[in-house]
Amino acid sequence: MEQSEDRILVEELAALGATSGGSGRLTGLVARLLKKNVHEIDLVIPLPFDDAARHVVTVLEGVGRRGRPTHVEPGGDQEMIRVVTGGGAGGLNPVVVTALMIRGTGNRTAVKLRAAAKEGLIKQRAGEKTATRIAELLSR
Repeated sequence: MEQSEDRILVEELAALGATSGGSGRLTGLVARLLKKNVHEIDLVIPLPFDDAARHVVTVLEGVGRRGRPTHVEPGGDQEMIRVVTGGGAGGLNPVVVTALMIRGTGNRTAVKLRAAAKEGLIKQRAGEKTATRIAELLSR
């Protein structure tokens, strides 16, 4: 079963809190109250669907680690991948990045890229910056 971005972010922040000597449980409770910084970018990759999907998976796996299992329709017109990467100061803020690839006509594949991160008192815009950075990598 796919987990929501919020749940993944809370679990990632709780784990980070626990490894840094704090209380993971308390960090998780506080993380639930934080607002999210979300940024979405629509791209068109000038490649056939299967090649574009491989390109997107390679780029995303290069910047992060696969998140929890995602719903994928093999052989269909859509494929989705989700990874967790670091953003913000020092790359310590977990960012959930989701890419939905949609089969286009000819050698064109649409990609809906979404990055979400929790924001604390200091606004780092980690979701926005991560989405922009990954969109640049996908466009190469």
